[in-house]
Amino acid sequence: MLSKAKIKEIRALEMKKNRDESGLFIAEGNKLVADMLKVFDCEWLVASASWMATQGDINARELILAEGGDIGKASLLKTPQDVLAVFRKPQYSLDEANPSQRLILALDGIQDPGNLGTIVRLADWFGITDVVCSADTADIFGPKAIQASMGAPAHVKVHYTDLNDYIKNHCVSNVYGTFLYGENIYDANLSQNGIIIMGNEGNGIRPEIEALITKRLFIHPYPSGRDTVESLNVATATAIVLAEFRRPQN
Repeated sequence: MLSKAKIKEIRALEMKKNRDESGLFIAEGNKLVADMLKVFDCEWLVASASWMATQGDINARELILAEGGDIGKASLLKTPQDVLAVFRKPQYSLDEANPSQRLILALDGIQDPGNLGTIVRLADWFGITDVVCSADTADIFGPKAIQASMGAPAHVKVHYTDLNDYIKNHCVSNVYGTFLYGENIYDANLSQNGIIIMGNEGNGIRPEIEALITKRLFIHPYPSGRDTVESLNVATATAIVLAEFRRPQN
């Protein structure tokens, strides 16, 4: 049975301050939790008997068999599933995010957790192993971001740092950013190493980061000259950009 203390702990982890202090985060959903159990340390897990029966050995410090509406009482989802788990946040070294060896995706002030989770999911799909975020980017271990990521943080390392210092310290020649005025991305010669920067939903890339960009890219609308919406959602733009970087170059 899920105790009131456990439910209180789950509710507390909705807040970033409590996630930072405890080093814990929550994940819900049958496939999401199963994927994360393979990678992250699980402090405790509550699930239905039917879900547990399909998993074999479950690597969690504490297992709680859900009774009645236990999961519904604790869940942060509108439609609770069969399992909820509390995991320990991983610790990564920023040295692993080396743009001289491969492409790094950098996020400058992404605020919406859904956008962030979707972007990390896209990074996973397109083989980006490290995402470097400014300190004011949303928390990938927040409940909404984790749900939107569909388990991608099990494969993608998400780092938080001073983005300005990170770019300056690596001195790479290929620092890409997307703008309304730049080289048509469909015609550009794109490298397989360097930094791709995606900016804030409303304000784009901040000026001090823009000053470090060496290659400005533009996602050209089709056909040329037609009136269109002013801009793309940042997650949608990221999908297009990453797809172009992974397209074989002529």
